[in-house]
Amino acid sequence: MTKAMTDAVHQRVIDWFSEAARDLPWRRPECTPWGVLVSEIMLQQTPVVRVLPRWELWMQRWPTPADCAAADPAEILTVWDRLGYPRRALRLQSAAAAITSQHGGEVPQNAEELRALPGIGEYTAAAVACFAFGAPEVVVDTNIRRVHARVFSGAALPGPTYTAAQRRLAHELMPATHDDGGVRACAWNAATMELGALICTARSPQCAICPVADLCAWRAAGSPPPTDSQRTRGQAWQGTDRQVRGAIMAVLRQRSPVAAAAVLEGLDLPEASADQRRRCLDSLVADGLAVRAGEPGSAVEQIGLPGTV
Repeated sequence: MTKAMTDAVHQRVIDWFSEAARDLPWRRPECTPWGVLVSEIMLQQTPVVRVLPRWELWMQRWPTPADCAAADPAEILTVWDRLGYPRRALRLQSAAAAITSQHGGEVPQNAEELRALPGIGEYTAAAVACFAFGAPEVVVDTNIRRVHARVFSGAALPGPTYTAAQRRLAHELMPATHDDGGVRACAWNAATMELGALICTARSPQCAICPVADLCAWRAAGSPPPTDSQRTRGQAWQGTDRQVRGAIMAVLRQRSPVAAAAVLEGLDLPEASADQRRRCLDSLVADGLAVRAGEPGSAVEQIGLPGTV
């Protein structure tokens, strides 16, 4: 694709975003950098519709990193509720503690310092630097990878792995920053992400209303189906340890501490064996998401959220 065509894609997608962007609270001018960081952690592998109520409650309870750092871990996990991957909640609290102790309670502005926080990876550091502080970092999530793959590479899907070639393409596609300090580059990040989330979706792309359909390499190639190497295998849920762990955490959020035997025997998961239930309970303790009192397997063994036993 020529530079002129790339510039046209930039302009059209950014213009589309200015009209079609969802009104999300972490995008509003009054949202703090801490609010942006919380949203980015919650949105990992979790749809917006599930994040919204949790984010709003979280920000009401803990509007600053210092508030979050001082909170009871059991309350942290309870407010996290069913967002999934609850270790994210404890990592977010660890990041809040580091922000409070090392950065005077203010979220650091550059990606390098953000990356040094507990539980903050490359994507989250770049996203917070970009969306909270206007730093023109290269932000690449699954939605952005998919737009890049289709519009510029002609592939149906980007595949499960963020490759070196995709990384190079993402850097090459970033608008220049010398004339506006990165405003356009940051807008490109947000707009491309939104295009992938709303229009250029994985299963049902709405090409008829896509602002760059006529410039899309995938469309020009006849919209070929994804190859095996391009497909991302969906994660199973039914019968998995993730399902059992989630069921145990749901019990602990309701009443904690509780007799371990009551938890393991009371799960409404008839397909889960006793060995699987015990293994999942032990893994939650090992991950710091639950704590134990009493000898494992004994009549007095109790399990609770951190700080409750």
